[in-house]
Amino acid sequence: MTMPASEQQFWNQRYDREDFVFGEAPNAFLVREGHRLRPAMRALAVADGEGRNGVWLAEQGLDVLSVDFSPVAQDKARQLAARRGVSLAFEQVDLLAWEWPREAFDVVAAIFVQFVGPADRARLFARMLDALTPGGLLLLQGYTPEQLQYGTGGPAQVENLYTPEMLRAAFADQEILRLDARTVTLREGAGHNGLSAVIDCVVRRRA
Repeated sequence: MTMPASEQQFWNQRYDREDFVFGEAPNAFLVREGHRLRPAMRALAVADGEGRNGVWLAEQGLDVLSVDFSPVAQDKARQLAARRGVSLAFEQVDLLAWEWPREAFDVVAAIFVQFVGPADRARLFARMLDALTPGGLLLLQGYTPEQLQYGTGGPAQVENLYTPEMLRAAFADQEILRLDARTVTLREGAGHNGLSAVIDCVVRRRA
C-alpha cells in the first residue's frame, strides 16, 4: 500500500508558500509533554511537514529524524533548522510504504497525522509502536469529530478523526499515561487557527 501521487501533489501545493502553513512554533501539547524528554533521546517526528516539531525536539537536545511525504515541506524544514542553529536528520518517505525502523526511537511524535482512514491508521499506529524501544513514548495529538463543527483545521472525513474510545482500544496493550479530549484555541499558523476540538494521548510501550 502506498500513498497516491495526488496526495503528495496536494501537500506540495499547500506548502508552496513563503510563510509556514502551521507556523514555526512547536505544537503546544508537545511542549507541555517536554518534561518527559531527556537530551540524547532518539526521536522520530512523523509527518513533520515544515519541521516545527522536529526542530523543537532537536533544540531540546534530542537526536531527531524528521520524516514527511512532501519535499517542498522538507526544504522549508531544513531552512527552519538552519535558522534555529540545530541539526537533525530528514528523510522523505511514504509512511504507508516505508520500512519503519524497529525499536529505534525513545520518542515518536505524531502531531495531527490524520490523513488516512481506519484501516491504514491501524497499520500506522502499529508501526509507531514497533519503532519505539521498550519503555519508549508515543506523543500523539489529533482532532476529534467535534472539530467538524469548528472548521479551524484538520480533515473533513469524520472517519479520520480520533475519539477516546478508539485510542483506548488501539493502545489497549500499552500503558496509556494520558488521554484527554478537550476544546482549545490553537494558533498554529493559518492551518490550525481558532477554537478546536483535540485529543491528547501519551502512550508508553510495554516491554
